[in-house]
Amino acid sequence: MKVRIAPSILSANFLRLGDEVRQAVEAGVDLIHVDVMDGHFVPNITVGPLVVKALKPLAQELGFELDVHLMIDNPELFIDDFIRAGADLLTVHVEASTHLHRLVQQIHSGGIKAGVTLNPATSLTTLEEILPEVDLVLVMSVNPGFGGQSYIPTSTAKIARLKQMLIERDLSHIEIEVDGGIAPATVEEAVRAGATILVAGSAVFNSKATISDNIKALENAIAQAVT
Repeated sequence: MKVRIAPSILSANFLRLGDEVRQAVEAGVDLIHVDVMDGHFVPNITVGPLVVKALKPLAQELGFELDVHLMIDNPELFIDDFIRAGADLLTVHVEASTHLHRLVQQIHSGGIKAGVTLNPATSLTTLEEILPEVDLVLVMSVNPGFGGQSYIPTSTAKIARLKQMLIERDLSHIEIEVDGGIAPATVEEAVRAGATILVAGSAVFNSKATISDNIKALENAIAQAVT
């Protein structure tokens, strides 16, 4: 399975959001990550369905998918809004839902892909019953709420254990997404452990280099990891 980069707009310049997303896609990415935070489930407030709706015409023009990560309480109240706004993939937290199976069904009933997310301290055992129902598992490699944090080293072993779980259950088609502290220096261990989607925010959108150059640096690190 090809390893893909999913730039997170959390670190983008919102005054130039469309232009920066366009630059990322023209540099070769086909997935844009949208972090949705409510100030309750995580200690920050970011964006809602209106931003997804605003990006959808650009997604249709350039051919990329909108990967929406819900870090919110009561996600069942907002899933339909994000589907209508144009999300192609919705990911909900195991920790935020009492009825996770119902949530995944709700997402799939909207005709889009469904993912589940684990915080760093949440055990993989919480996935036992839901794994066959999802398209993606997102492993948080930082505690969610803010961009620019450092990769938690124990995340690598967790990714590897998840990969083994998928192999043992004949579910290797399920993608493993990793979010938090992804940079050229951490790409290799995440990819070798089994990650297939790497969410990168400040490693893509920063003032140190162009978006294109930053994506190229991440791609070079991926190439090293898969050789």
